[in-house]
Amino acid sequence: MISTPRLDRLSALLEGLAPRVEVVDPAIQAGGIRIEASSGSFLHIYLVVTGFVRLRLSDATAMGIGAPAIVVCRADVGHSLRIEDSMAPASVMGAKAFMDGPVAALFLGEFAAPLVVSLDAADSLLGHVVGLISSELLDPRCGQPALFNRAGDILFIGLLRQLVAHPRTQDGLFNGLADPRIARALVAMHTSPQRDWTLERLADEAGMSRTSFAVRFRDVMRTSPGKYLGRLRLLIARRVVESGLGLKRAARESGYASPAALSRALSRAAQQGASLPETQGVEEVDGVVAAGPPHHR
Repeated sequence: MISTPRLDRLSALLEGLAPRVEVVDPAIQAGGIRIEASSGSFLHIYLVVTGFVRLRLSDATAMGIGAPAIVVCRADVGHSLRIEDSMAPASVMGAKAFMDGPVAALFLGEFAAPLVVSLDAADSLLGHVVGLISSELLDPRCGQPALFNRAGDILFIGLLRQLVAHPRTQDGLFNGLADPRIARALVAMHTSPQRDWTLERLADEAGMSRTSFAVRFRDVMRTSPGKYLGRLRLLIARRVVESGLGLKRAARESGYASPAALSRALSRAAQQGASLPETQGVEEVDGVVAAGPPHHR
């Protein structure tokens, strides 16, 4: 009996993110840390291995966090993390997850509010990496910096798996990836954004009718399939242009009908400021997602 291959929900997303995880604080000291808000495209990640800590935000919101847990704060969220009990100090590792890929903005939008993930019933991968990091924090050995950096990469992937398996909100990217049918359409768009997608083709990927797919996608993702695809394409195109590879290549890789169409979309985006308009590069007419005629290679 031939089994259906399991859908890989994260590999295409990870390729578009190009994450780079750096351990910045192998062990946070008893006084804790204070982080000012910045404009970088990265996440602060804290692994609370043992003990109890308190997270305080710049708006004075505070929450207590007991181990084992992961705390995630976006770069533009000022915060402090303090170890509560000096008699029984917590063991905490800090890291930064930088997003160097074109779809970073889509991903980072999911972390507008700080995230606390309890690891009491975590994925086995997270359990293994927490055990490894805990052992190193308690008994440092040779090669620890390299080990922590590699463990940071595994921790990041484990965190994403956990968020897909157990979404923290009722809508958004992780909720979409958790939905077996919507996930297939998302993976298809992440894998081949330049394809001449129509609503019917995306619905076929999801195994749904066009109407059911469009309604379900909007409910799960807070936006329409066309707007999501349009924003994805514009982000990819912008990164190619910023890399100096030219409009022609950027249009081809992102799915725009022509360099001229891409140029107009980029101009509109620039006029509207830092936030990318969701509708550029794709139109929805009577339920059809139209990217323009395919490129001839």
